[in-house]
Parts: sequence; C-alpha cells; structure tokens
Amino acid sequence: MYVQELEPVAGSLGLSALVAALPLVIVLVLLGGLRMKAHLAGLIGLSGAVLVACLAYRMPLDQTLAGAVQGAVFGLFPIMWIVVNALWVYRMTVRTRHFDILRRSFGRLSDDPRIQALVVAFCFGALLEALAGFGAPVAISAVMLVALGFDPVRAAVVALVANTAPVAFGAMGTPVVTLAQVTGLPLDSVASVVGRQTPLLALVVPLVLVWLVDGRRGLRDTWIPAVACGVAFAVAQFVASNYVSAQLADIAAAMAGAAALVAVPHARVPAPEAVRTSVLTGSRSEELDEEDPRREVVRAYAPYALIVLIFSVAQIPVVKDRLAGATRKFDWPLLDVAAPNGEPVGANVFTWPVVSTGGTLVLFAGVATAAVLGLHARVAVREWLATVYELRFAILTVTSVLALAYVMNLSGQAATIGYAVAAAGAGLAFLSPVLGWFGVAVTGSDTSANALFGALQVTAARESGLSPELLAAANSSGGVLGKMISPQNLTIACAAVGLAGREGDLLRKVLPWSLGLLLVMCLIVVGQSTFVLGWMLP
Repeated sequence: MYVQELEPVAGSLGLSALVAALPLVIVLVLLGGLRMKAHLAGLIGLSGAVLVACLAYRMPLDQTLAGAVQGAVFGLFPIMWIVVNALWVYRMTVRTRHFDILRRSFGRLSDDPRIQALVVAFCFGALLEALAGFGAPVAISAVMLVALGFDPVRAAVVALVANTAPVAFGAMGTPVVTLAQVTGLPLDSVASVVGRQTPLLALVVPLVLVWLVDGRRGLRDTWIPAVACGVAFAVAQFVASNYVSAQLADIAAAMAGAAALVAVPHARVPAPEAVRTSVLTGSRSEELDEEDPRREVVRAYAPYALIVLIFSVAQIPVVKDRLAGATRKFDWPLLDVAAPNGEPVGANVFTWPVVSTGGTLVLFAGVATAAVLGLHARVAVREWLATVYELRFAILTVTSVLALAYVMNLSGQAATIGYAVAAAGAGLAFLSPVLGWFGVAVTGSDTSANALFGALQVTAARESGLSPELLAAANSSGGVLGKMISPQNLTIACAAVGLAGREGDLLRKVLPWSLGLLLVMCLIVVGQSTFVLGWMLP
C-alpha cells in the first residue's frame, strides 16, 4: 500500500507545495506562454506529474502509471463518451439540413437585432453548449449573427460574452461530472451548488448583451424581454440542476429563455429603422427568408425533445434503478493507495456506469434522432465515426489532463497544494472562483480546469473550515467567466467571422466584462460562505 505524504520535500509544506505545483505550472506556461497545442501541453504536464510523484513523493512507478491509466479511462468514459454522442446528434441535424431550419426558425422570432442577439447568442448558444461545447457555440452563434447583418466584431463579442452562464453544465454536464469525480463529492451535491451560482449570472448576461448591441438605448428599449429571458433561463437551470438532472440543465434553460422571449409582447415589437440602421452594418443572408414546411420545423426540434424525454424517463425511480443495476465496480489493477490518515482512497475501486451515464442516454437519443430525421443507419454510423475523428485532439487533451489530475490526486500532490492554499483562510472563498477563472482562461475548458484544481479546492476548503461543495462549485462557476478570454475561444470567434489575427482587439473588448462578472461571482461565493447568502446553499 502507498500512503500519501503531505510534506515529502524536506519536511516542509511550502517546499512540497512548490514542487507539487510544477506539473500545473508546466501546463499553464506551455498553454498560456508558449501557445502550445493543448494535447501536447497535457502530455508534457502528465510526464511532469509522473516524475514528481515518483521522485518527490516516492510513489511506486506501477501505481503511478495505474493511476494515470485510470484517469485516461475516465476521460474516455464517461467524459468524452458524452461529448462524442452529443456532438453526433448535432452533426446529424447539420447533415440533414434541419439545423438550418432551426436557425431560420429562431431568426423569425423578431426583426429587432437586440432580441436576435438574445435568441441566437444566449438561448441558442446555450442549446449548442448543452450538446456540443468546446467552442462550437461561439463559432456557430457568431456566424449566425453575421448572417443576420451584424458587424463581425460585434457578433464575435456578443457570442463570447453570451457563452458564460451555460458553460458549467455544457456538453451534457461534462464539467460538473468531472468535478464530482476528481473531488469525490456526489454529483447531485456539486451540481446543486453550481445551480445556485451560475443562474445568478444568467440574470445579468442578457442585459449585458443588449447593452453590447445597442448601448444605453438598447438597455432602455429592451430591458423587459432581457430580464424575462434571464429570469426564465435562471429558474429553469436552477430547477433542472437541483431537482431533475444536471445533464438537462442547459437544454431546459435554453428552451425556457427562448419561450420567455416569445411570450413577452415587447420582444415582438418591430425595431425602429434607426436601430436597424445603426446596429446592422453588414448584409443579411437571403437564406434566412426561406419558408420551411411545418413538418420539417417539428423534425428540426425533435432531437432536443428526444434528449429531454429520454433523460426525464431515466429519472423515474423504477427506470433509474434498472439502469443503475448495469453499473459495474471492480478493484483497479495495481492500485492500492491510502490517504495520509491511512484510509483507502476511493479511486482504488473503479465504477463503470455502463447504461446510466449521460453519454449512453444521449446515444439512445441519437439513434432515435437518426430515425426521426430519416437518416440511413450507414450514414448515421459514418457521422459518428467522423465525430470521433473531429474530436481526436480534444479526446487526447481530455484524457491526458485527467490522467495528470489522477496522478496528482493519488500521489498526494493536490492535497499538499490544498493544505498550502488553505493558509488564505477566510479569503479562500474570494480566491476560489479566481482560480477556476484562471484555469479556464488558460486551458479554454471548464472541464480541464475542474480536473486540475477541483481536488485542491476541496482539500483547502476542509482545512479552512469552508464547505467543500461550495469551493468545488466556485471553481466551475468562476471558470465559466474565463471562457470568453481564453486564447482558444478568441481564435475560434475570429476565425468564424473572418477576423483572423484580431484576437487582441476582441480580448480588449471582452476582458472588462470578464473581470467585472468575475468580481460579482467572487462576492456571491463570499456571501454564500457566510450568513449573508448561506441560506442559498442546499
């Protein structure tokens, strides 16, 4: 049995923490400083973590490698299993052109560019984040706004800022699923706290978007539909994440936000010509004026309805128990690790939720989607394989980062850093979202930031007397605000709207909003750590 040490370097917590942080520093420098590809940075960081574990923490090489393999396996299943199947559903709608029908359906909701920004970037962007994530919502939303006549820079900025509130539950809940796994906290507990933080952002972001589109006039004219959209989105995200399913949080929120815009009379008032002239400086795509048969419109919405239906059925107690019955548990080969107190760690036993995991449920929805859209089985399989190929580097990145996280957690490196960070005491509640923000700003992924920093947030919380669920959730909730300034997302936005090389211009425009909203999130977490907002926590 390998027993973790907290102070393996010269018996000093400070020196041990500096050494333990080396793998994280390597990854962050390679990504943020040298702009290395994420999958290469992840593999090099993993090598650093293995060396630190073996040389500084004296963890046996076979156990170190066994931990890395378990992390990689978890990266494949259930994490990338969810992402692949979710993106597969999206690709099938593109293949059958039902995605274009859905896009035109959203475009016809209003001719007011300020409302269109809410529909496309906030609501539809959230729906794309729920299914695909990994930059797709920014790219697609920005392109759609340009097609509606938006200036490319304004379209990119709006798409980036809108991609905040849904990120923690993106790709069918992948970030919070990862967070729960690396911290050892129950998924329901983590998701419920995140679901009491990010909905507060959803109340603010629609107002920010109409300001970005049309300044003070936009806020004055359209604050009612913006507030209605934000409230509906926030309530649906809160209810789904706390009482239904974390995987459905963004789908429910996106649909509720769009429904609220349809229901509010102010959203359907034709925009004054002065507004359209000053805001829509580009040319509108004629394709948006095509008429679609009602039957095809229904089929365009069907994939999302099928996902909601299947996940809802899976939450029925009888069905949930039957699905959970297929779960397999077994001792992980070569792994025998104990915490500093001598208790075996949970990772010694591997849990494989074969059917009940979100990725398998999305796969069922994908098969049903292929049937509803009239896609031949051979074509559907080809699209699935093409999805895997498209995500090949993302798969390598996620598996390497999770392997790194598992090595750091199992060797004791994360615990050492957590104990050192706990010295911040009460200030830890304020700094916790900043750590998540920094992680996402550098890696471009809330999933990766949760894998890297989730365990040390929990350790620091326990040492400082704060709620582990609160700080774990704060890592993810703060992280969503780093998404808009990550080099990865800035590059995607520029490429989508034809602004290659102007990432710096976009960064200057979105950085103040990122920092301002981060401050709001830090204050929320501080409040939730005290009696002021502590009543909000479950």
